Amino acid sequence: MQTSLFADAIFWVLAALAVFSGWRVFRTDSMVRASFFLLASFIAVGAIMLLLAAVYLGLAMLFMMAVEMMVMALFMVMFMMNPAGLNPMVMVHQHRLSIVAGGLAFAVLGALALFVEFPDRPLPAGLDPVASLGREMLGDSMLVFESAGIVLLATMIGVVVMSSHRGRFGAADQGSLPPGLEPGGVPAGPQPDAEGSGGHHHHCH
Repeated sequence: MQTSLFADAIFWVLAALAVFSGWRVFRTDSMVRASFFLLASFIAVGAIMLLLAAVYLGLAMLFMMAVEMMVMALFMVMFMMNPAGLNPMVMVHQHRLSIVAGGLAFAVLGALALFVEFPDRPLPAGLDPVASLGREMLGDSMLVFESAGIVLLATMIGVVVMSSHRGRFGAADQGSLPPGLEPGGVPAGPQPDAEGSGGHHHHCH
């Protein structure tokens, strides 16, 4: 009985956190803060799935949404027109339509969750639902998923490097040059002219 009450209390706390942080996504004035509020909402939903014994879906929600929201926040900091995406801005357009659509969606989904009789199909004895679901979803596509993950990681690293003002061999706006192939020799690679090197002349003997 105490375990059931404790689980119910955790559920309501997580549900309140998910709804509150989801609401704050549309009330904050920053794209970066909105990303982190959305991350908090997804984490609460993933924890609810774990509480309901949907282990695979809960962990997938936590891992995927954590990475996705962090990448979104990173891109907002790098590429937003206002500094770091932190300046005040309006996050919601068509306010009345948004409120009506959100209220209707919440009412419909809440009614489905409370009043619809879902089918009761117990699992066969000895079946591991997480392992079987993983084999069903990734059994023939594991190489594709792993390759896509490596490509996305390389893309994120490349974006961070390309957006940095400081290059591999010094500040990009000061005519940085790679080191020579020999000590004191001519710098490797094509040589920029005086204008392209930011006004710095490089004399090579």
